Amino acid sequence: MKKRKFLVVSNRLPVSVTKKDGVLQFSPSSGGLATALARVHSEGDDRLWIGWPGIASDDLTTAEKSKIVRELNKLGCHPIFLTKKQIEKYYDGYSNDTIWPLFHYFQTYVQHDVGYFDGYRQVNEIFKKAVLRFADKDTSIWIHDYHLMLLPKLIRDTLPDATIGFFLHIPFPSYEIFRLLPNRKEILEGLLGANLVGFHVYDYARHFLSSVLRILAVENSHGTIIIDQRAVKADAFPIVIDFEK
Repeated sequence: MKKRKFLVVSNRLPVSVTKKDGVLQFSPSSGGLATALARVHSEGDDRLWIGWPGIASDDLTTAEKSKIVRELNKLGCHPIFLTKKQIEKYYDGYSNDTIWPLFHYFQTYVQHDVGYFDGYRQVNEIFKKAVLRFADKDTSIWIHDYHLMLLPKLIRDTLPDATIGFFLHIPFPSYEIFRLLPNRKEILEGLLGANLVGFHVYDYARHFLSSVLRILAVENSHGTIIIDQRAVKADAFPIVIDFEK
């Protein structure tokens, strides 16, 4: 498998796959993440975007999966195939019924389900295996958003010298809210697998550093955490889109 110098990893690809009347259709994905990163992804043929194409694998034949891989590869993408059950637990469940409302301070709407986190962990492992097919110690890996917060550590455990960035596209809540998450320790340890953890604004970075201190008892110096003899920097990087395009 050809190794790449730069990998973008997110829940969704910039291209979505649907099936209408038995025919596969490929169309640009909507949303700020795909729009904001489109230019980064298109700046070289040594780059690859890994993510879910938006269709359940249960609805695809082996031949259709092969076609999706071929067509997306032409666009610099590699698909992660997920079953309806995996999507239900990882995406609809833990990502959108647990993490999303909690991180947006809607704690009364949070659904806690052990099966949700098990599904979340399982899919993060699937993403890890896909990343390792294309990455080595010289690959820069940029992971995005709350769906994949365990992934930095999973990759780090296998590629200890990897260069890993993580960017969170939603708020990171205050410690008083974040501590309500049963799996808070695993989430923080997952994020600390990265070399650089980015947030939209400084307050989110500050909340993250506060949670690391209070939950993991690890201090920081000007936003830099030393863990396992490795530096992890947390900072704010306001994201924009190419509005002229």
